[in-house]
Formats: sequence, structure tokens, C-alpha cells
Amino acid sequence: MNPVILLFFALPLWLGGCSQDQVVSITRENLFTLGIGRLEDQIALYNLEGDRGIRRTDIAMREGLFYITDGKGQKIARYNSYGDLLFMIYNEETNPLPLTLRTREQDEIVTRWAFPYPLQEPGKIAVDSRKHIYAEDRLPYERHGFDAESKAILDSVILHFDQDGRFVEYLGQEGIGGSPFPRIEGLYTSVQDELAVVCRLPTGWNIYWFDADGMSLYLVTVRNDAIPVPADRKGMVVASLDSIAPAPDARKLYIKVDYYRDTYDESTNTRSGNEPDSSVIWVMRVEDGSYAQTLELPFFEYTITEKGRKVPLKMLYSLLGVIRNERVFLSFPVESGYALLIIAADSQAQYQGLIQVDHVELQFNAFDLAENGILSALLVSDWEVKLVWWRTDKLIGSS
Repeated sequence: MNPVILLFFALPLWLGGCSQDQVVSITRENLFTLGIGRLEDQIALYNLEGDRGIRRTDIAMREGLFYITDGKGQKIARYNSYGDLLFMIYNEETNPLPLTLRTREQDEIVTRWAFPYPLQEPGKIAVDSRKHIYAEDRLPYERHGFDAESKAILDSVILHFDQDGRFVEYLGQEGIGGSPFPRIEGLYTSVQDELAVVCRLPTGWNIYWFDADGMSLYLVTVRNDAIPVPADRKGMVVASLDSIAPAPDARKLYIKVDYYRDTYDESTNTRSGNEPDSSVIWVMRVEDGSYAQTLELPFFEYTITEKGRKVPLKMLYSLLGVIRNERVFLSFPVESGYALLIIAADSQAQYQGLIQVDHVELQFNAFDLAENGILSALLVSDWEVKLVWWRTDKLIGSS
């Protein structure tokens, strides 16, 4: 399952729309910490001058192993849940020679090793059941392309490494050795170790679907001018496609669309802005592009105090991802962390929870939702990186 990045700061809100005894605080387990820097057991989130610009760092958890891409450090590392560095794929031109890892030679048996590979700026990452690694890498500027029809810059490829960290091949739009991808929003592994690459373009979204051998299976296109709208709201709302998450156990896409309605100044009868009308997840079959079902989402409801009186507000949840058996995870930032809403698409059953994230850990967050429902996170403060998880699978009874 692809990591989900949450870059916003927690807002001064509190849970509403349900009684507090219905909201379960999910126990957080702090697993290990990493330093910030360029050594092999650190992450280069900031440069020596303290720059905190765009950081391409991502996380994937598979069977208790953590895979981290370090865009500034130009490396990919795998840790166990105790924080032991098991292997590293690194650019030897920009990284110091590993001290605790062996540079693995062919047929040599070692348990902790490092492989050199000329990584440029690794970003999104996904890991399949074989423990094969798929990582986005940004191409050098001189290798960027441009698609005149979609007006998209083509600047990334997907690097495929085997379970030991050895390079296998790179994937482009057409499959092995193909042309660069447009902006990549997420990588996901699905049924039969298939890979889905979700890309965003100025004209809409493209989802490239590959088999376990890197062969292209499907290309799904969702154009901005063809975003679905419920029949009873056509002509009344403006649609905004928020995010797309493939299912881990079926060839399905969960497409979250938010709808907004114009608001008017009553005194002048002129348009004053817009407000959220509703939010719907459309479940699409990848093979033929048809919609299998829709899932109407509730608002996140809370109150604020304004001029001495309480004012109710309604906000839209963000899509975290989808796990096995059609369970959809949504989130909203609150004062003490994030409120979770989990909906079973088949039965409409809902589960609510709260995960704790301290305000000092919000310099940068990267989240990963495993297909069994374990939610892992990389939480960054000014001085360290924490790897934690929440056993949300226990909340919903997922195995």
C-alpha cells in the first residue's frame, strides 16, 4: 500500500458530530528514531544550511519492515521494527561509504548490505508481497519531456528492485523502459503483485496499471471535464477530484470527489463564494472504466466559539487509502492528532478513532496504510525522525 503524505498542521479543533464515547483513542506504538543528516542511519530532511523546502521522503511498511526513501540523501533504506538498518540502496557519489553495512559482492552471504545505484531524487515508494521495491525517481532536467496535448511535464520513472535491493529494471508509461511519467501522486501494489501508478496532469488524472513483470495492463484516464456528478446534483454543484486510491485486493479504483455549492449575499443577491456540498467516493472497475458503486461520505462536524456563541461547522475528510475487504480510511486534523473515519463500503458500517500526534512532530509527516489496516508514520520534529504505528486493524477486526 502506498504511503499517504499529510503535510498540513493540526488545526485548533475538537471532535464533533459524535459523542466522545464513540471515538476510540488508538494506542500509538513508538518503534524507533532516526537522526537527521547524511549518515547511513539518518535521513537528510534538511541540508546543512537548514533549508526546509520540498522534501521527497516517503515510507512503506510490509510485514514489519520499513522502507524509506530519502530524496535529499539520494538513498533508499530498509529497517526492521527495532530500527536495525538491514540494507541501503545509495548514490555513492553523494553519500559517504557505509560503515556498518557491507557492500555486497555476488554470491557473498551477508545479512546487512548496501548496493550503489545512481539515485537522483527518490520519492514515492511501494513494496509488494515478494518484498520487491518500486520507487519513484526524478530524472535530471535534461531528460525531462513535455506532452503538448495534456500540457504535462514528464520527469519521473519507477525503479524496480528485487527483495535484496538489486536493480531489476525501470518502468515508464508504456512499461519496461518506457517514456517518463507525469507528476506521480502515488504508487500502490494490488492483487497478484500488480502495480498502479497514479499521476496528476493539468487536464486530469492518469492511472497506469502494470503486472508483476512490468508489462502494461491498463491505462485509466479521468479528465477534469468528465468528473462524475450524482444525478440529483447536476448543474447545482462544482466537482473537484480530490484523490484516487487503488484497492489492494481487486482491480478497483476509489475516486474521491468533493462537491461545492455557490453561496450568495442575501442583501445583494450576488455570489459571495462557495461551501462544501457533499463528498462521494466512486468505485471504478479498472478493466472497463465502469463504476461499480458510490459511497456518500459524511462531513467532519465540529463547533467553534465566535463572539461568545457556538457556531457549527462542516468540513470534508481526506482520503487516507483503502485496505482489504473494501474498507475506506479517511482523516481530518484535530488538536491532538488526526480523527479517523473508517467505512466498510459493502455494509456502510462506520468506525471512528483518534490517533495522537504531538504538535512538535508536525514538521513533516509521511503515512503508510498497510492492506491489513496497520497505519504507520514517519513523524519529524526539529531534531529527530520517529517511526511509529497504530494498530487500527484491531479497531476494525481486520486480520
